[in-house]
Amino acid sequence: AKVMTKDGFFKSGDMGFMDESGYTKIVDRKKDMILVSGFNVYPNELEEVVAQHPGVLEVAAIGVPDEHSGEVPKLFVVRKDPALTVETLTAYCRENLTGYKRPRY
Repeated sequence: AKVMTKDGFFKSGDMGFMDESGYTKIVDRKKDMILVSGFNVYPNELEEVVAQHPGVLEVAAIGVPDEHSGEVPKLFVVRKDPALTVETLTAYCRENLTGYKRPRY
């Protein structure tokens, strides 16, 4: 794979943006991005939000194939609180994530 552009820039595969202060923020890796109905969903963003729930110890997000949307997010969660339920976490995601970013599994 060609990792250098013609004008000398290195193609790292990282996805990011420049904020209003001129700082670059890396949000995820291009190959890790989940494409849901044409919308970009960054696994790191989902993981950061879900990890803030007090009942979650660890979380990982991936994209899985979906015949309607192309891909949908799926979470793997290690509970800190054994009483944490799928329903509770689903409600938390509904409150804290835009519709297309919400995990389906």
